[in-house]
Amino acid sequence: MKILKRRDVLSIVLAGGMGERLFPLTRDRAKPAVPFGGRYRIIDFVLNNLINSGFTKVKVLTQFKSNSLIEHIIRTWRLTSDIGQFVDPVPAQMRRGPHWFRGTADAVYQNLDLIFDEEPEEVLVFGGDHIYVMEINPMLSYHGEGGHDLTIAAIPVPVAEATRLGVLEIGENNRVVGFEEKPKAPREIPGMPGFALASMGNYIFKPKVLRNALEHDALQDTTHDFGKTIIPTLLAGGARIGAYDFASHSVPGAEEQAPYWRDVGTVDSYWEASMDLISVTPPLNLYNPRWPVKSHTPQLPPAKFVFADAASQRIGLATDSMVASGCIISGGNIHRSILFSRVRVNSFSHIEECVLMDGVEVGRYARLKKVIADKGVHIPPKAEIGFDLEEDRRRFHVSEGGVVVLPKGTVVPESPVRVALSS
Repeated sequence: MKILKRRDVLSIVLAGGMGERLFPLTRDRAKPAVPFGGRYRIIDFVLNNLINSGFTKVKVLTQFKSNSLIEHIIRTWRLTSDIGQFVDPVPAQMRRGPHWFRGTADAVYQNLDLIFDEEPEEVLVFGGDHIYVMEINPMLSYHGEGGHDLTIAAIPVPVAEATRLGVLEIGENNRVVGFEEKPKAPREIPGMPGFALASMGNYIFKPKVLRNALEHDALQDTTHDFGKTIIPTLLAGGARIGAYDFASHSVPGAEEQAPYWRDVGTVDSYWEASMDLISVTPPLNLYNPRWPVKSHTPQLPPAKFVFADAASQRIGLATDSMVASGCIISGGNIHRSILFSRVRVNSFSHIEECVLMDGVEVGRYARLKKVIADKGVHIPPKAEIGFDLEEDRRRFHVSEGGVVVLPKGTVVPESPVRVALSS
Protein backbone atom coordinates (compact mmCIF):
# COMPACT_ATOMS: atom_id res chain seq x y z
CA MET A 1 0.00 0.00 0.00
CA LYS A 2 1.27 3.47 -0.87
CA ILE A 3 2.39 5.48 2.15
CA LEU A 4 0.43 8.73 2.12
CA LYS A 5 2.25 11.84 3.28
CA ARG A 6 0.30 14.64 4.92
CA ARG A 7 1.66 17.12 2.40
CA ASP A 8 -0.23 15.14 -0.25
CA VAL A 9 -3.56 16.01 1.42
CA LEU A 10 -5.65 19.12 0.72
CA SER A 11 -8.04 20.27 3.44
CA ILE A 12 -11.17 22.22 2.55
CA VAL A 13 -13.08 23.87 5.40
CA LEU A 14 -16.71 24.80 4.80
CA ALA A 15 -17.21 28.15 6.53
CA GLY A 16 -19.85 29.96 4.49
CA GLY A 17 -22.96 29.08 6.51
CA MET A 18 -25.42 31.68 7.80
CA GLY A 19 -26.05 29.93 11.11
CA GLU A 20 -29.69 31.03 11.22
CA ARG A 21 -30.48 28.96 14.32
CA LEU A 22 -27.70 30.76 16.21
CA PHE A 23 -29.28 34.18 15.62
CA PRO A 24 -28.77 36.87 16.90
CA LEU A 25 -25.11 35.92 17.47
CA THR A 26 -24.92 35.48 13.68
CA ARG A 27 -26.71 38.73 12.88
CA ASP A 28 -23.42 40.49 12.08
CA ARG A 29 -21.06 37.60 11.32
CA ALA A 30 -20.82 34.10 9.85
CA LYS A 31 -21.36 31.24 12.29
CA PRO A 32 -17.69 30.09 12.18
CA ALA A 33 -16.69 33.62 13.23
CA VAL A 34 -18.79 33.59 16.42
CA PRO A 35 -16.54 34.08 19.49
CA PHE A 36 -16.32 31.13 21.88
CA GLY A 37 -14.52 30.19 25.07
CA GLY A 38 -13.12 33.55 26.14
CA ARG A 39 -10.56 34.02 23.35
CA TYR A 40 -11.42 31.84 20.35
CA ARG A 41 -13.74 31.83 17.38
CA ILE A 42 -15.60 28.68 16.44
CA ILE A 43 -13.49 28.13 13.32
CA ASP A 44 -10.31 27.98 15.43
CA PHE A 45 -11.22 24.46 16.56
CA VAL A 46 -11.20 22.83 13.13
CA LEU A 47 -8.08 24.79 12.14
CA ASN A 48 -6.26 23.72 15.31
CA ASN A 49 -7.26 20.11 14.64
CA LEU A 50 -5.86 20.26 11.11
CA ILE A 51 -2.62 22.07 12.00
CA ASN A 52 -1.95 19.98 15.12
CA SER A 53 -2.48 16.86 13.00
CA GLY A 54 0.09 18.08 10.47
CA PHE A 55 -2.26 19.05 7.63
CA THR A 56 -0.97 22.44 6.53
CA LYS A 57 -2.60 22.92 3.12
CA VAL A 58 -5.95 24.43 4.03
CA LYS A 59 -8.53 26.34 1.99
CA VAL A 60 -11.39 27.97 3.93
CA LEU A 61 -14.50 28.58 1.81
CA THR A 62 -16.37 31.68 2.97
CA GLN A 63 -19.52 33.46 1.87
CA PHE A 64 -22.06 34.88 4.35
CA LYS A 65 -20.96 38.12 6.14
CA SER A 66 -17.39 36.93 5.90
CA ASN A 67 -15.35 40.06 6.63
CA SER A 68 -14.61 39.38 10.32
CA LEU A 69 -13.96 35.71 9.54
CA ILE A 70 -11.48 36.51 6.77
CA GLU A 71 -9.72 39.10 8.94
CA HIS A 72 -9.41 36.59 11.77
CA ILE A 73 -7.93 33.90 9.50
CA ILE A 74 -5.43 36.27 7.90
CA ARG A 75 -4.26 37.70 11.24
CA THR A 76 -4.20 34.42 13.17
CA TRP A 77 -3.28 31.58 10.81
CA ARG A 78 -0.12 32.67 9.02
CA LEU A 79 1.86 29.60 8.01
CA THR A 80 5.08 29.27 5.98
CA SER A 81 4.13 29.49 2.32
CA ASP A 82 7.75 28.99 1.23
CA ILE A 83 7.47 25.30 2.15
CA GLY A 84 3.92 24.86 0.86
CA GLN A 85 2.00 25.61 4.06
CA PHE A 86 -1.06 27.83 3.98
CA VAL A 87 -4.46 28.59 5.47
CA ASP A 88 -6.17 30.56 2.71
CA PRO A 89 -9.61 32.14 3.00
CA VAL A 90 -11.47 31.75 -0.30
CA PRO A 91 -14.37 34.18 -0.86
CA ALA A 92 -17.32 33.14 -3.01
CA GLN A 93 -16.46 34.09 -6.60
CA MET A 94 -19.37 32.88 -8.78
CA ARG A 95 -17.00 30.74 -10.83
CA ARG A 96 -19.79 28.48 -12.14
CA GLY A 97 -22.42 31.08 -12.95
CA PRO A 98 -24.19 34.17 -11.59
CA HIS A 99 -25.14 32.65 -8.25
CA TRP A 100 -23.67 32.21 -4.79
CA PHE A 101 -23.10 28.83 -3.14
CA ARG A 102 -26.35 26.87 -3.26
CA GLY A 103 -25.29 24.26 -0.71
CA THR A 104 -22.23 22.68 0.87
CA ALA A 105 -21.52 20.53 -2.18
CA ASP A 106 -21.94 23.46 -4.55
CA ALA A 107 -19.43 25.45 -2.47
CA VAL A 108 -16.76 22.83 -3.22
CA TYR A 109 -17.94 22.38 -6.83
CA GLN A 110 -17.50 26.10 -7.49
CA ASN A 111 -13.92 25.76 -6.24
CA LEU A 112 -12.89 22.54 -7.98
CA ASP A 113 -9.95 24.45 -9.44
CA LEU A 114 -8.40 24.35 -5.96
CA ILE A 115 -8.29 20.55 -6.16
CA PHE A 116 -6.97 20.56 -9.72
CA ASP A 117 -4.22 23.03 -8.83
CA GLU A 118 -2.96 21.13 -5.78
CA GLU A 119 -3.31 17.59 -7.25
CA PRO A 120 -3.79 15.99 -3.80
CA GLU A 121 -3.85 12.26 -3.10
CA GLU A 122 -6.79 12.74 -0.71
CA VAL A 123 -9.18 15.60 0.07
CA LEU A 124 -10.47 16.44 3.54
CA VAL A 125 -13.78 18.30 3.56
CA PHE A 126 -14.46 19.46 7.12
CA GLY A 127 -17.12 21.71 8.59
CA GLY A 128 -16.00 24.96 10.18
CA ASP A 129 -18.73 25.36 12.78
CA HIS A 130 -18.30 22.66 15.45
CA ILE A 131 -16.51 22.61 18.80
CA TYR A 132 -14.22 19.59 19.24
CA VAL A 133 -10.64 18.32 19.35
CA MET A 134 -9.57 15.63 16.90
CA GLU A 135 -6.33 13.97 15.80
CA ILE A 136 -7.12 13.41 12.13
CA ASN A 137 -4.36 10.94 11.20
CA PRO A 138 -6.16 7.85 12.59
CA MET A 139 -9.18 8.71 10.42
CA LEU A 140 -6.92 9.10 7.37
CA SER A 141 -5.28 5.72 8.13
CA TYR A 142 -8.68 4.05 8.47
CA HIS A 143 -9.74 5.62 5.16
CA GLY A 144 -6.66 4.37 3.31
CA GLU A 145 -6.50 0.90 4.87
CA GLY A 146 -10.17 0.30 4.09
CA GLY A 147 -9.81 1.40 0.48
CA HIS A 148 -12.77 3.75 0.94
CA ASP A 149 -14.00 6.19 -1.67
CA LEU A 150 -15.36 8.29 1.17
CA THR A 151 -14.93 8.15 4.94
CA ILE A 152 -17.33 9.94 7.31
CA ALA A 153 -16.46 10.78 10.91
CA ALA A 154 -19.35 9.60 13.10
CA ILE A 155 -20.33 9.85 16.75
CA PRO A 156 -23.29 8.52 18.82
CA VAL A 157 -25.67 11.31 19.86
CA PRO A 158 -29.07 11.29 21.61
CA VAL A 159 -31.91 10.61 19.19
CA ALA A 160 -33.50 14.01 19.86
CA GLU A 161 -30.25 15.70 18.81
CA ALA A 162 -29.85 13.49 15.74
CA THR A 163 -32.91 15.04 14.06
CA ARG A 164 -30.68 18.03 13.20
CA LEU A 165 -27.84 15.90 11.77
CA GLY A 166 -27.10 13.23 9.18
CA VAL A 167 -27.66 9.71 10.54
CA LEU A 168 -25.68 6.66 9.38
CA GLU A 169 -26.56 2.97 9.31
CA ILE A 170 -23.52 0.70 9.29
CA GLY A 171 -22.84 -2.94 8.53
CA GLU A 172 -19.73 -5.09 8.86
CA ASN A 173 -16.37 -3.37 9.40
CA ASN A 174 -18.17 -0.03 9.87
CA ARG A 175 -19.20 0.02 6.22
CA VAL A 176 -21.97 2.59 5.67
CA VAL A 177 -25.09 0.93 4.25
CA GLY A 178 -27.61 3.72 4.86
CA PHE A 179 -27.67 7.47 5.34
CA GLU A 180 -30.45 9.96 6.03
CA GLU A 181 -30.09 13.69 6.52
CA LYS A 182 -32.07 15.24 9.40
CA PRO A 183 -34.53 12.35 9.80
CA LYS A 184 -37.73 12.90 11.76
CA ALA A 185 -37.32 9.47 13.38
CA PRO A 186 -33.57 8.68 13.52
CA ARG A 187 -32.59 5.03 13.39
CA GLU A 188 -31.17 3.94 16.76
CA ILE A 189 -27.82 2.19 17.08
CA PRO A 190 -28.40 -1.57 17.62
CA GLY A 191 -27.74 -2.37 21.27
CA MET A 192 -27.61 1.34 22.18
CA PRO A 193 -31.21 2.48 22.65
CA GLY A 194 -31.81 6.20 22.67
CA PHE A 195 -28.76 6.96 20.53
CA ALA A 196 -28.21 7.35 16.79
CA LEU A 197 -24.92 7.37 14.85
CA ALA A 198 -24.53 10.91 13.53
CA SER A 199 -22.24 12.39 10.93
CA MET A 200 -19.86 15.02 12.32
CA GLY A 201 -19.76 16.74 8.92
CA ASN A 202 -16.12 15.70 8.41
CA TYR A 203 -15.29 13.75 5.23
CA ILE A 204 -12.25 12.28 3.49
CA PHE A 205 -12.67 11.76 -0.27
CA LYS A 206 -10.65 10.25 -3.02
CA PRO A 207 -10.24 13.28 -5.34
CA LYS A 208 -11.64 11.57 -8.44
CA VAL A 209 -14.69 10.32 -6.54
CA LEU A 210 -15.33 13.81 -5.15
CA ARG A 211 -14.91 15.52 -8.49
CA ASN A 212 -17.17 13.09 -10.36
CA ALA A 213 -19.85 13.29 -7.66
CA LEU A 214 -19.84 17.09 -7.66
CA GLU A 215 -19.90 17.39 -11.43
CA HIS A 216 -22.82 14.95 -11.65
CA ASP A 217 -24.71 16.73 -8.88
CA ALA A 218 -24.23 20.14 -10.51
CA LEU A 219 -26.31 18.96 -13.49
CA GLN A 220 -29.20 17.81 -11.30
CA ASP A 221 -32.03 19.75 -9.69
CA THR A 222 -31.00 19.07 -6.09
CA THR A 223 -30.14 20.94 -2.90
CA HIS A 224 -26.45 20.47 -3.78
CA ASP A 225 -25.66 19.38 -0.24
CA PHE A 226 -23.25 16.68 0.93
CA GLY A 227 -25.69 15.15 3.38
CA LYS A 228 -28.87 15.47 1.35
CA THR A 229 -27.60 14.52 -2.10
CA ILE A 230 -23.91 13.60 -2.47
CA ILE A 231 -23.70 10.83 0.15
CA PRO A 232 -27.06 9.15 -0.76
CA THR A 233 -26.13 9.25 -4.45
CA LEU A 234 -22.71 7.69 -3.80
CA LEU A 235 -24.34 4.98 -1.68
CA ALA A 236 -26.88 4.21 -4.39
CA GLY A 237 -24.04 3.94 -6.92
CA GLY A 238 -22.15 1.36 -4.88
CA ALA A 239 -19.35 3.58 -3.58
CA ARG A 240 -17.32 2.16 -0.72
CA ILE A 241 -18.08 4.40 2.27
CA GLY A 242 -16.63 3.90 5.73
CA ALA A 243 -17.68 5.32 9.10
CA TYR A 244 -14.79 6.41 11.32
CA ASP A 245 -15.70 5.80 14.97
CA PHE A 246 -14.98 9.06 16.78
CA ALA A 247 -16.28 7.57 20.05
CA SER A 248 -13.07 5.50 20.33
CA HIS A 249 -10.91 8.50 19.50
CA SER A 250 -8.31 10.29 21.64
CA VAL A 251 -5.71 13.02 21.23
CA PRO A 252 -2.14 13.11 22.60
CA GLY A 253 -2.08 14.16 26.23
CA ALA A 254 -5.75 13.29 26.80
CA GLU A 255 -5.83 9.56 26.12
CA GLU A 256 -8.11 8.83 29.09
CA GLN A 257 -10.61 11.58 28.29
CA ALA A 258 -13.83 10.83 26.41
CA PRO A 259 -14.02 12.42 22.94
CA TYR A 260 -15.89 15.74 22.80
CA TRP A 261 -17.86 17.11 19.86
CA ARG A 262 -20.69 19.64 19.87
CA ASP A 263 -22.79 21.13 17.11
CA VAL A 264 -23.26 24.63 18.54
CA GLY A 265 -26.07 25.34 16.10
CA THR A 266 -28.45 27.01 18.53
CA VAL A 267 -28.15 29.60 21.29
CA ASP A 268 -28.90 26.91 23.89
CA SER A 269 -26.24 24.50 22.58
CA TYR A 270 -23.74 27.37 22.38
CA TRP A 271 -24.46 28.30 26.01
CA GLU A 272 -24.27 24.65 27.13
CA ALA A 273 -20.90 24.19 25.39
CA SER A 274 -19.67 27.36 27.09
CA MET A 275 -20.74 26.05 30.49
CA ASP A 276 -18.90 22.78 29.73
CA LEU A 277 -15.64 24.73 29.74
CA ILE A 278 -15.97 25.89 33.34
CA SER A 279 -16.80 22.62 35.04
CA VAL A 280 -14.19 21.34 37.50
CA THR A 281 -13.11 18.63 35.06
CA PRO A 282 -14.18 20.04 31.70
CA PRO A 283 -15.11 17.52 28.97
CA LEU A 284 -13.29 19.78 26.51
CA ASN A 285 -9.73 20.31 27.76
CA LEU A 286 -8.20 23.60 26.61
CA TYR A 287 -5.21 23.15 28.92
CA ASN A 288 -3.54 20.19 27.21
CA PRO A 289 0.03 21.26 26.30
CA ARG A 290 0.33 18.39 23.83
CA TRP A 291 -2.73 19.57 21.92
CA PRO A 292 -2.69 23.37 22.12
CA VAL A 293 -5.75 25.31 21.01
CA LYS A 294 -4.45 28.55 19.53
CA SER A 295 -6.05 31.77 18.39
CA HIS A 296 -5.28 35.44 17.92
CA THR A 297 -3.74 36.84 21.12
CA PRO A 298 -4.21 40.60 21.65
CA GLN A 299 -1.51 42.42 23.59
CA LEU A 300 -3.42 43.16 26.80
CA PRO A 301 -2.52 43.34 30.49
CA PRO A 302 -3.46 40.50 32.86
CA ALA A 303 -6.95 40.37 34.34
CA LYS A 304 -7.29 42.38 37.56
CA PHE A 305 -9.54 41.79 40.58
CA VAL A 306 -9.87 44.72 42.97
CA PHE A 307 -11.58 45.57 46.28
CA ALA A 308 -11.84 43.23 49.23
CA ASP A 309 -14.30 45.16 51.39
CA ALA A 310 -16.25 42.34 53.03
CA ALA A 311 -18.18 44.70 55.29
CA SER A 312 -19.97 46.33 52.35
CA GLN A 313 -19.86 43.22 50.10
CA ARG A 314 -17.68 45.13 47.63
CA ILE A 315 -15.45 42.24 46.63
CA GLY A 316 -13.92 41.56 43.21
CA LEU A 317 -14.45 37.81 42.98
CA ALA A 318 -14.77 35.09 40.33
CA THR A 319 -15.56 31.42 41.04
CA ASP A 320 -15.80 28.50 38.60
CA SER A 321 -15.21 30.96 35.76
CA MET A 322 -12.85 31.83 32.90
CA VAL A 323 -11.60 35.42 32.78
CA ALA A 324 -9.56 36.62 29.79
CA SER A 325 -6.75 39.15 29.74
CA GLY A 326 -7.56 42.84 29.99
CA CYS A 327 -10.57 42.33 32.27
CA ILE A 328 -11.14 44.43 35.39
CA ILE A 329 -13.36 42.94 38.08
CA SER A 330 -13.94 46.00 40.23
CA GLY A 331 -15.90 44.86 43.26
CA GLY A 332 -18.31 42.64 41.32
CA ASN A 333 -19.15 38.98 41.90
CA ILE A 334 -18.85 36.45 39.06
CA HIS A 335 -19.91 32.79 39.23
CA ARG A 336 -19.88 30.11 36.50
CA SER A 337 -19.28 32.59 33.71
CA ILE A 338 -16.94 33.27 30.80
CA LEU A 339 -15.51 36.75 30.29
CA PHE A 340 -13.73 37.63 27.05
CA SER A 341 -11.01 40.30 26.96
CA ARG A 342 -11.48 43.87 28.19
CA VAL A 343 -14.69 43.19 30.13
CA ARG A 344 -15.26 45.52 33.09
CA VAL A 345 -17.49 44.48 35.97
CA ASN A 346 -18.28 47.24 38.45
CA SER A 347 -19.03 47.15 42.17
CA PHE A 348 -21.91 45.25 43.79
CA SER A 349 -22.91 43.59 40.49
CA HIS A 350 -23.64 39.87 40.32
CA ILE A 351 -23.07 37.73 37.20
CA GLU A 352 -23.99 34.05 37.02
CA GLU A 353 -23.88 31.53 34.13
CA CYS A 354 -23.15 34.29 31.62
CA VAL A 355 -20.96 34.77 28.55
CA LEU A 356 -19.70 38.35 28.20
CA MET A 357 -17.79 39.06 24.97
CA ASP A 358 -15.03 41.59 24.26
CA GLY A 359 -15.49 45.04 25.75
CA VAL A 360 -18.72 44.43 27.65
CA GLU A 361 -19.20 46.72 30.66
CA VAL A 362 -21.46 45.86 33.59
CA GLY A 363 -22.63 48.76 35.77
CA ARG A 364 -22.95 48.89 39.54
CA TYR A 365 -25.65 46.79 41.19
CA ALA A 366 -26.51 45.05 37.88
CA ARG A 367 -27.66 41.43 38.13
CA LEU A 368 -27.31 39.00 35.21
CA LYS A 369 -28.20 35.31 34.96
CA LYS A 370 -27.90 33.11 31.83
CA VAL A 371 -27.07 36.10 29.63
CA ILE A 372 -24.92 36.20 26.48
CA ALA A 373 -23.79 39.77 25.83
CA ASP A 374 -22.12 40.39 22.47
CA LYS A 375 -19.14 42.66 21.89
CA GLY A 376 -19.27 46.14 23.36
CA VAL A 377 -22.69 45.88 25.03
CA HIS A 378 -23.10 48.24 27.99
CA ILE A 379 -25.16 47.00 30.94
CA PRO A 380 -26.28 50.07 32.91
CA PRO A 381 -26.30 50.30 36.70
CA LYS A 382 -29.11 48.43 38.46
CA ALA A 383 -30.12 46.48 35.33
CA GLU A 384 -31.64 43.04 36.00
CA ILE A 385 -31.66 40.49 33.19
CA GLY A 386 -32.44 36.78 33.30
CA PHE A 387 -34.66 36.77 36.38
CA ASP A 388 -38.03 37.60 34.76
CA LEU A 389 -38.04 35.90 31.35
CA GLU A 390 -41.54 37.11 30.50
CA GLU A 391 -40.34 40.69 30.88
CA ASP A 392 -37.05 39.90 29.12
CA ARG A 393 -38.89 38.56 26.06
CA ARG A 394 -40.52 41.95 25.61
CA ARG A 395 -37.10 43.60 25.46
CA PHE A 396 -34.58 41.04 24.24
CA HIS A 397 -34.07 37.77 22.38
CA VAL A 398 -34.67 34.81 24.71
CA SER A 399 -33.94 31.23 23.61
CA GLU A 400 -36.17 28.21 24.21
CA GLY A 401 -33.90 27.25 27.12
CA GLY A 402 -34.17 30.67 28.75
CA VAL A 403 -30.85 32.20 27.65
CA VAL A 404 -31.09 35.96 27.10
CA VAL A 405 -29.00 37.27 24.18
CA LEU A 406 -27.94 40.91 23.88
CA PRO A 407 -26.53 41.42 20.34
CA LYS A 408 -24.17 44.23 19.38
CA GLY A 409 -25.68 47.66 19.87
CA THR A 410 -28.32 46.56 22.37
CA VAL A 411 -29.55 49.43 24.54
CA VAL A 412 -30.34 48.01 27.97
CA PRO A 413 -32.74 50.07 30.10
CA GLU A 414 -31.90 50.63 33.74
CA SER A 415 -34.05 48.68 36.22
CA PRO A 416 -34.90 49.43 39.85
CA VAL A 417 -33.13 47.25 42.41
CA ARG A 418 -35.52 44.61 43.78
CA VAL A 419 -33.42 43.49 46.72
CA ALA A 420 -31.85 45.33 49.59
CA LEU A 421 -28.21 46.10 48.88
CA SER A 422 -25.57 47.73 51.00
CA SER A 423 -24.78 51.31 50.15
